[in-house]
Amino acid sequence: MSNHNETLHILGIAPYDSMRDVMLRTAEGFPGLQLDVYIGDLEQGVNIVKNVATQGYDAIISRGGTATMIRQVTDLPVIEIQLSVYDVLRTIKLAENYSSLYAIVGFPTITESAHTLCDLLRYDVDILTIHSTQDAQSTLERLRQGGYRMVISDVVTHTVAQQMGFDAFLITSGPESLYTALTQAESQARIYRRLRHENQLLRQVNLLENVWTIVLRKDGSLYYSAPHEPSAELCQILTAHRHEVPRTGCCFFYHNADRMFYKIAAQRITLDWEEYLLFRCSPSQIPLKPGRIGIQILNQPECSQLFINSFYNINGMMGDLEPKLNSIATTRQPVIIIGETGTGKEQIARALYLRGSQQNRPFLVVDCALANEKSWDFLLNHPSSPLNDIGGTVYFQHLDSLPDEWVQPLLSQILESDMPRRKRLIFSCNCPEGAPLTETGQLFASRTGCLSLHLPSLRSRSDEIPSLASLYLVKINQELNKQITGFAPHAMELLVHYSWPRNYAQFKQALFELATLTTSSYIRSSTVVEFLATERSLNSVLTSEKKADCRTLDQITLDAVRQAVAANNGNHSAAARQLGISRTTLWRFMNRLPDE
Repeated sequence: MSNHNETLHILGIAPYDSMRDVMLRTAEGFPGLQLDVYIGDLEQGVNIVKNVATQGYDAIISRGGTATMIRQVTDLPVIEIQLSVYDVLRTIKLAENYSSLYAIVGFPTITESAHTLCDLLRYDVDILTIHSTQDAQSTLERLRQGGYRMVISDVVTHTVAQQMGFDAFLITSGPESLYTALTQAESQARIYRRLRHENQLLRQVNLLENVWTIVLRKDGSLYYSAPHEPSAELCQILTAHRHEVPRTGCCFFYHNADRMFYKIAAQRITLDWEEYLLFRCSPSQIPLKPGRIGIQILNQPECSQLFINSFYNINGMMGDLEPKLNSIATTRQPVIIIGETGTGKEQIARALYLRGSQQNRPFLVVDCALANEKSWDFLLNHPSSPLNDIGGTVYFQHLDSLPDEWVQPLLSQILESDMPRRKRLIFSCNCPEGAPLTETGQLFASRTGCLSLHLPSLRSRSDEIPSLASLYLVKINQELNKQITGFAPHAMELLVHYSWPRNYAQFKQALFELATLTTSSYIRSSTVVEFLATERSLNSVLTSEKKADCRTLDQITLDAVRQAVAANNGNHSAAARQLGISRTTLWRFMNRLPDE
């Protein structure tokens, strides 16, 4: 008989991040439970259970299709978090501002509640039931052919819908559903609780002070780690070395990962005829030097994740830009992206990369506004410069901020090394709507034969603000664990008629701040009025500061040089160190100083 006062250990598999937080907070009301929550959906959730379910859990809670799949790989009780009628109603209310055709698509746990709700409230909404990911794909394809652009769905359908270009409202589980599931888990865990013996493999692992222990299976999958889980990058490194580990004894190797230097001891251990790889990683206490300023290298998954959270990932957001972007993405021609601050130039650059033929190669971002002298010297003169590689995409961001002394060297490097043939080149410039392209932008565009993409300002598309606001509130509700259902009518009018000088970036931040400040189901007009008054005041201050300082960049630089030289009593070496530039660069500026 198990002691009724013993702590029960429950494993939670949450399909999305915000649900994890709700589960943990709800579990605080169950003093007899210890809840560990992992993020994973469908196969990912099943893999989590396979890796951790032998570590002493008494029950598992999850949701929808993930719970169904987990039942097939474990003998532990699996409690499904049911979606309540209120969960479905809350999402439908959020979708009311959406003007296009939409349907409710999901597993029976969702559609049964949706049928009941729509019958009671006389909502005329198409409700379609699926039973697998393949069902979701075929159902959504039929909807698309019927002119539908948006769905209200569960996690499985939500993921497929985004991949197929639909707008999707995710039905999230409220705290009342979590409370019911945890009550059932507590009851069933006490019935099915079993004693578990310690794994003999883990008894062989001696956790040493300042040593990170990682155990992999023969196929390279993670079996155990302490004191914490390794990053995916470190797991890949260890997996790549698994064939070097001898049958008997240990081997040692060194590697840099996660900006740390590791000495790694590796050996094979066997238990019940199963072989495992044991790695003991001793990290250096001194982190490696960070990357060069203004230079960043991303891969396809990283760019995809960044793009998913952008305005341009919303179906229809690109408008007339969509067909042109798709056409340009299939070419290798250089592109210059032009638009005001906050119009998403960086996201469009990522979209070109993700839709182009170079998506499986690196995406190099050079921020011309941040890169310093050492960064430019490395890019243009070092043999290991990523500009020398064949293939990939290079995105020169903020080309209008490129220092004058690097304009000709960079342009020469691009033309003389035939970079447009070796790589996909993308440039971007900040440019007020209707104003001509900057001189530097025109120079690079004409010499490299750029195709141009002009991004519209948010104020020119103000009629789309209600739809954008509703779609982003879905994400914000998940992130903040809120249940906001929309805006008061006058509040939305205020947003539509505001000028949004910093465009989509400002709008996205505004929604997040308004949602954070809101304590009710609706964002009130008074909250919006107060917020926009602050925004107008801030923009007024920034505008007056710009008007007050009419100096050019050269003049500002020359003044800084003067002050540094004077502060160091004419010592040029000391002044160069203070400014963070070489003595040669300082002399170059000094030669440009006007006579006094």
